Amino acid sequence: MSRNTPPLFAVLGAGALVVALTGCSSDNAGAEDSAPASGPITIATTPIGDDPTAANPVEVLADKLEAETGRTIEIRDVPDYLSVVEAIRSDHVDFGIMSGFPSALAVNTGEVDALLAWKGSDEPVSTCVVLDDSPIRNLTDLRDKTVAFADQASSSGYFMPVYMLHEAGLERDDDYEAIFAGGHEGSFAALEQGQVDAACTAVMLTELGEPMFPFADGEWRGVGQSPSMPIQGTVLARQSLDDETRAQLQRALPKVFSEDNAEALGAYSGFIGLEAIVDPSASEFQSFIDIAAVAGVELSDLEG
Repeated sequence: MSRNTPPLFAVLGAGALVVALTGCSSDNAGAEDSAPASGPITIATTPIGDDPTAANPVEVLADKLEAETGRTIEIRDVPDYLSVVEAIRSDHVDFGIMSGFPSALAVNTGEVDALLAWKGSDEPVSTCVVLDDSPIRNLTDLRDKTVAFADQASSSGYFMPVYMLHEAGLERDDDYEAIFAGGHEGSFAALEQGQVDAACTAVMLTELGEPMFPFADGEWRGVGQSPSMPIQGTVLARQSLDDETRAQLQRALPKVFSEDNAEALGAYSGFIGLEAIVDPSASEFQSFIDIAAVAGVELSDLEG
């Protein structure tokens, strides 16, 4: 396993969502289309797991995938979800693992392939975290408040919370101020430092506790719960990826995401136990469109 952070992935601004998925060229620099199927497999990931005392779940994922495929896994660190999609779309990496909404965005461009998808559970995806001494007791109390979101392409840290607030009668920018903190950790930091009134995030992270969630019992409350999602996550691959590597990943990843690896995979463990769909069709992602429209993103308008 190896990892690096190539300089080509500049941070995409909050307003770059549609532009990033519609306006970029397909640059083959760095691609290894002709590499034999025995060569390294590259994965783009966002930063996760900064605790130096714990095994990094990204590296755990790579190690276990190496064991299943017999091939070296190279990690490419990128700053956010959209950069993962763009790295795949531009042939800079072989694959990435994304949650439902960015997967729907990417598939809708017609320039990436979905190798595998995990169906969602019936559990709520997101909640908005407030400090325990906050006067905010329900979602409508967030009117005229400031709310932190993780990333503009995050399912649990943006799309689902915005939809939840919409259903509660609150519209972004009209009824509350939204800020993007660059990730779930940034949202928690903003809440802890009093910069925002609430941080909307994944329910799963609040259940994991330290180091993924910084607040102890009695220090925080969850306000509201979003609906579940039809697709929890997807393995996205570049369209030029060879058939043998595709087949290897489709066989290996369900084995990696097993109960035996749940603790070691940390934040990645949310896919474990969910039904996997091999080669999911674009129609599997259609139900995301209405929810994305609430957040101001028209998936149907995105074309490659």
